[in-house]
Amino acid sequence: MNRVRNFEFFTLIVVSAILWWRSLAFDLNLALNSDAHTYILLILPLSLGLIYLGRIESSSIVRREWRSGLVITGAALALHLLAGWNVFHLSESSNLSLNVAALVTFWIGSVILCFGIRTFQTHLFALCFLFLIVPMSEHTVGCVTEFLQQKSAWASAVLFRAAGVPVTRDGVMLSIPGLDIEVATECSSIRSSTILMVMTLMLGQLFLRSWWRKTLLVLVSTALAVAKNAIRIFTIAELGTRVDPGYLDGKLHHQGGIIFFAIAVLGVVVLLWLLRRNEIRYVEATPAAAQVGSA
Repeated sequence: MNRVRNFEFFTLIVVSAILWWRSLAFDLNLALNSDAHTYILLILPLSLGLIYLGRIESSSIVRREWRSGLVITGAALALHLLAGWNVFHLSESSNLSLNVAALVTFWIGSVILCFGIRTFQTHLFALCFLFLIVPMSEHTVGCVTEFLQQKSAWASAVLFRAAGVPVTRDGVMLSIPGLDIEVATECSSIRSSTILMVMTLMLGQLFLRSWWRKTLLVLVSTALAVAKNAIRIFTIAELGTRVDPGYLDGKLHHQGGIIFFAIAVLGVVVLLWLLRRNEIRYVEATPAAAQVGSA
């Protein structure tokens, strides 16, 4: 019986790949060529890894859900057709996002159709995580980039003031003695920031249980995405004005992003360790507290 279900599911996946091949090709092209979409390459392997880890738990609760599965897959197919005809008159990037979202919805419907609601619930995070392969539209990319630019400029100004360096800020422009700095689009580090967010979501799911700890971890990672940009801007500017002007256009400027990304990752790992330690202590203390209350 399981072999039959697996074969049916595999068939549905192949059908989806045929129907959505153009959208998948465009999505992959974006992931390979756009800094803002590089994180997409991580999503499918990570999601499949989570599903594999939970395979034993889900193997004993397989039960078909024909009605729900057919409704969801049917809705996904309808959305695919509407996106193909561009009924909603969306931009090319927004229409691609809609089409890929329909594809992920079809996959989820296929899981429910072949394995049931409880299997979907068991793998809820892993399956919903797949929606991250939906590419951000041009408008969304612009908003995220602007947010990172503005907040990075603000945080950089805070660092300069904390170091006693006179600084004035006008939007994404910073002025310190002997140097004017523009936090340009390239300085937003959208690629490393989105990858950091994806890594944080995965780490939180793997090592934390409570939703508020996971939320706190993600919020802090967002702050760290901005902080690493500010530290990079501050470091290069200080080295360029106080040590050697070559730092302003040297390797640290163009290739040093990995160093500051590593600092942000370290910050996430340290916070994760603290939250997990706190969670373990809470879990261990809860039974004892319950026993005292019932005594």
